[in-house]
Amino acid sequence: MAEPNAFTRPIRVLVAKVGLDGHDRGAKVIASFLRNAGMEVIYTGLHQTPESVVNTALQEDVDAIGISILSGAHLTVFPKILKLMKEKGMNDVLLTGGGIVPEKDALDLQKLGVGKLFAPGTDTRQIVEYIQNWVKTNRKF
Repeated sequence: MAEPNAFTRPIRVLVAKVGLDGHDRGAKVIASFLRNAGMEVIYTGLHQTPESVVNTALQEDVDAIGISILSGAHLTVFPKILKLMKEKGMNDVLLTGGGIVPEKDALDLQKLGVGKLFAPGTDTRQIVEYIQNWVKTNRKF
């Protein structure tokens, strides 16, 4: 686990729910654990568009975007967000997430540039450590 004082400011993470998926309990739980780990969390709430997620992430100067998805639209949502991020020059921002994503689909998305995707029941410490380590390696602040 990265040392708490390894960063000059808190890691900023945007947590979002995209589309019509109305189940946000998992997103709220993850947001809480990230906050407890010392991260600054921006939670956008339900029914966001890929465009609104990327625009908010850009405005908030986040280090990572975490998408919670249970709707089955992961093969549409993640590539769209990734495309918009690239268009906005957000090449040093982690796109990660979790929810119901079959392992094969998660691997295909990782080949496109999406970070690790976490299934329900994942130990939250693994998620915290993953984000901390990714930011330590890929972001400069």
